[in-house]
Amino acid sequence: MLDLESLKKELNPQQYAAVTTTEGPILIIAGAGSGKTRVITFRIAHMLDKGIPQSQILALTFTNKAAREMESRVKELTGKKLQNLTVSTFHAFGVRILRQEISALGWRENFTIYDESDKIALIKESGRELKMSPEAMDCYKIAILFSDIKTGRKDWKAETELYKELYEYYQEGLKLYNAVDFDDLIVLPIKIFREFPEILQKYRDRYKYLMIDEFQDTSHQQYEMMHLLADKNVAVVGDDDQSIYSWRGADYQNIINFEKDFEGVKEIRLEQNYRSTETILEAANGVISHNTNRKEKKLWSQKTVGNKPIEIFMPQNETDEADFIAESIQGICAEEKIKYDDFGVLIRSNTQSRPIEEAFLEANIPYTMSGGTSFFERKEIKDIISYLRVIANHDDDINLLRILNTPRRGIGRAALEVLNERAMAQKKSLWDTIKSFQAEGSQGQESGDFSLSSDEPTASPRSAGGLSPKTLGALDEFTSLIEKNSNMLGGKDLSKKVKALVEEINYWDFLILENPKSEKAARFKYLNIESLINSISQWENNEDNAGKTSLYDYLNRITLVSRDDVDDEEGKGKVNLMTIHASKGLEFPVVFIAGAEEGLIPHARAVEEDEKNVEEERRLFYVAITRARDKLYISSCAKRKRMSATVECQPSRFLDEIPSRLVEYHEPQLVVDDKKALDILANMKKMFSVPDNQ
Repeated sequence: MLDLESLKKELNPQQYAAVTTTEGPILIIAGAGSGKTRVITFRIAHMLDKGIPQSQILALTFTNKAAREMESRVKELTGKKLQNLTVSTFHAFGVRILRQEISALGWRENFTIYDESDKIALIKESGRELKMSPEAMDCYKIAILFSDIKTGRKDWKAETELYKELYEYYQEGLKLYNAVDFDDLIVLPIKIFREFPEILQKYRDRYKYLMIDEFQDTSHQQYEMMHLLADKNVAVVGDDDQSIYSWRGADYQNIINFEKDFEGVKEIRLEQNYRSTETILEAANGVISHNTNRKEKKLWSQKTVGNKPIEIFMPQNETDEADFIAESIQGICAEEKIKYDDFGVLIRSNTQSRPIEEAFLEANIPYTMSGGTSFFERKEIKDIISYLRVIANHDDDINLLRILNTPRRGIGRAALEVLNERAMAQKKSLWDTIKSFQAEGSQGQESGDFSLSSDEPTASPRSAGGLSPKTLGALDEFTSLIEKNSNMLGGKDLSKKVKALVEEINYWDFLILENPKSEKAARFKYLNIESLINSISQWENNEDNAGKTSLYDYLNRITLVSRDDVDDEEGKGKVNLMTIHASKGLEFPVVFIAGAEEGLIPHARAVEEDEKNVEEERRLFYVAITRARDKLYISSCAKRKRMSATVECQPSRFLDEIPSRLVEYHEPQLVVDDKKALDILANMKKMFSVPDNQ
């Protein structure tokens, strides 16, 4: 139990006020390291102690990691299982609504969620249907445009109007294949709430208490979803100084909108920082105070032990910078006996990682890079996942096309064209189209309308509509395989069934054929598949997932795994190399910020687009500074390679915004070539030479 007296001992006065104010709209401005997660979890526990039913509480955040941490902390505090408490990401909550309600919009409940590569594949397919030239289609840019249009970030303009028909084909394709994309997980629930008020009321009646974490990161759609659901008891927690995701739709102005849209908002500011030293906080305050469009706040700390200055190094180039970081980490580890995973090395752009990774490899420093290729984006993993998606949803054309001839079954391009043409003409999924060809082949066989000549395969008993017997046989083999594996849909032994499927399709032989010059590469890819199967086994044997281990549950889970989430196990014992964006929400005893130069931070592209973006770049630098607990190193190169040229660099303007009394500068050592060094030495000998006779 969390009685009020024990709460007072556990929390500072502002945290206590935030935890115990449970009725009405409340805006909690939570500065970096101010115990935000602690406040949210204590608040939920206090609400439960007050007798508020767990089923009436909805807490939404942005990453699966944050949701898991929040839920486990509340369970720890209350000692209860809390099976009816909803702690979720926005997108996972959107899936929950759609699983129940999407039939109102004409989809079936077992819809597939398309990731970015599926989305691009459907854009390509839609372009082919419209006879668009593949050379004229930059599918990556088109995918971004479609996302901006769908979420309302952009409207159609003269220069984008030519993609309007393609967008409509793409949308029709999603519905035809019983699929939704990631944006739909927010957009479609809003559509349902607007068009079916009785469905909205059902959710408003259930969730009487809402709590939104990282509120500054909400997009217009996420804000609208919250606004539609919320009655009056809604608490939002955020920090406008940490709003760094405008490029993906986040708008910290939602904090202002909240104060307008909800009457009588109570504002509480959490300014005591429990993470960083006074020096680091003063530096962060000094930088962020240059932003004009913000809520005034000043972080402070009682942490004075080990208050070291911020060290700024000016290496000659990115190679020297990488060596400095690697050598510093080795030195600190040796002197202070701290672990590799206590270090965070933060970069503004992925392009900065290569020299740092090379320096770590050279120095035998183990590291993990977050923000790289997701495990689930690897081809061999996508192949197996595509099989699972088609088993779960036969009408998923994108994934069906991926695996129809993987491993190869002799279903060539001509056969695919025949299938696609009929599917388009009859507005059927590819699965239904294959079934119609099979039925025709069987009817031809039954009527005896065929020749027995083995020299004329097209006149054989199983030819149908332009497909040869060989192709029909391969299609039979494929559909039988999928139907036979429908036993995966039950919630038991999924990992064993996936392993059996991988063996049945002879995926190892396929990898050997695909990698004829390197069995090692094939083995590495197969090990990835074994790792996938092991992860499924761990997931289904986790007691927290009891009763929720069907194939549908698994596919939802892996689709919603956020790329911002860092794998805790993978990072143990390794230096954390990551972009500043990926570091948000994390903290490290020692932090290196690499590349504090004009053009990198603030990023040239952001500033070129709009000078106002400097404020967001400054917020990004503020986030980087406040990841550090005890020690902060910043490096700014004199020169850096851009493309194939070496360019002169200027230190970031943000460095001058750190109060000078907090900083210790280290100028670069002059690099002298060997010939010059010998000349200098010879001159010195002349200067100090003494005649032999004296």
